[in-house]
Amino acid sequence: MAFKKKLYQLNPTKEIKEIVIQKTKREKSISSVSEQSNERHVREILANKLSGTHIGIWLLIPEYLRLGAWDLLKGSFSAENNNDLNARIAMQLVNESALCVNRIRRKDSLCNQGFSIANGLSFLTSDETAHELLDKRSVQHSEQLQITLMQLRRLHNHYNEQNIFAIDPHRIPSATKRLMPCKKKRPNEASHKMMQTFFCVDSFSGQPLAFNLGSSGKNCSSATLRLMEMIQQGGQKEGLFIADKEHYTKEIAEYFCKHPSFDILLPAPEVQKITQRYSQLKYTPLWAGYALGVDTFQIEGSKCPLQLIVQRQGERSDSFCYKPFLTTSTQKPVDLLTKVFPQRWTIEEFFNFEADMGWNRASTFNLNIKYSKQTLALIAQAATHQLKKKLPMNYRHWTAAHTAEQVLTNMEGDIRVKDDTIIVTFYRDHEELNLKNNFENMPQRLLSEGVNPKIPWLFDFKLDFKFK
Repeated sequence: MAFKKKLYQLNPTKEIKEIVIQKTKREKSISSVSEQSNERHVREILANKLSGTHIGIWLLIPEYLRLGAWDLLKGSFSAENNNDLNARIAMQLVNESALCVNRIRRKDSLCNQGFSIANGLSFLTSDETAHELLDKRSVQHSEQLQITLMQLRRLHNHYNEQNIFAIDPHRIPSATKRLMPCKKKRPNEASHKMMQTFFCVDSFSGQPLAFNLGSSGKNCSSATLRLMEMIQQGGQKEGLFIADKEHYTKEIAEYFCKHPSFDILLPAPEVQKITQRYSQLKYTPLWAGYALGVDTFQIEGSKCPLQLIVQRQGERSDSFCYKPFLTTSTQKPVDLLTKVFPQRWTIEEFFNFEADMGWNRASTFNLNIKYSKQTLALIAQAATHQLKKKLPMNYRHWTAAHTAEQVLTNMEGDIRVKDDTIIVTFYRDHEELNLKNNFENMPQRLLSEGVNPKIPWLFDFKLDFKFK
């Protein structure tokens, strides 16, 4: 048996990885880490108790369990077991998105105050290590993760039953030195190099379904059609999509004309082919100063008929103001323009309220890395949405950055272990947030909901909260 020496080295839990960790704001080091050594150090840190300024991040852990976030990460990062380090690094990136701080690993306050323990890690991963991990994942991996997350969110009733959605490009200016096409964010602004994201958001709940992205060279038609494919794969069988003038293309019009259950509503550009019809239409007055005219219209080069709806405002012919719309929907024109189209601004509210989670900074044009980071931010956004529903009404309308600062970062407390349970104690500021009524006796709450209270990335510890 002498030729079988050192078989213990083949134990996968003892496989050693060289990881660059962020020790302080300015200091990094290369550490040799195995799954076994990481678990040992995490248990040691918990046994010594923790006090820090990011105690609030633990409030998201029950929401991750309810959402099934760990299984999403394990599947997406090909984790073989619950001790996998790559899935834990992904969990760190999710929690960083929840805290809404760019380049968060360079913040010294996170290096020594227990933030890493919430991710099941005994160290804080550096940018280099995180980017190396994400660069190995393809864009298709990120798209599949979004599709699966969309299906889970639908099961948790994150989307409204009316099936009305808003689609819109969201452009992020970049200072990159790369040679690439420039685009205008607004018609009256100069062109810039940009990272483009194309989002779809539920128009009533404000929750995102999916997105895709590209550099400045990505055109709206191809991005929108791929986004529709993802939404359909996510289980959306029907819907009315509210768009803007950028979606006035032959390819998009033909897609919605031929689709059996998807419709589109968009404001039409005031091109001559449309404006010359204003005076020819028969308008139906609906109330003082407001009338609608309806006709059929075909985009140049397309044989698919669209419904042209022209909104006329004013009482005298010399003061009429016209605004044209195109749609494939069979709903009443007055309902489309007065009830449905105003819901389009929900997507602008999403960008204003949630962009700090990772959709306001280009940072890199490596699509594998950027797509992965922004997709992980969707998990953080979903969990934060569930947390907000448990807070008093005025807190539900806070921006992501404000929530991260006031709830996830600045709460005071400590963390200790008792038997098989991690106990997080909050000392103040919890009463106005109504935390006690929603988080006390958490293991029993989760069991009553049919959720396993054991936290896989925290080595099957349970989590409970105390309030003093």
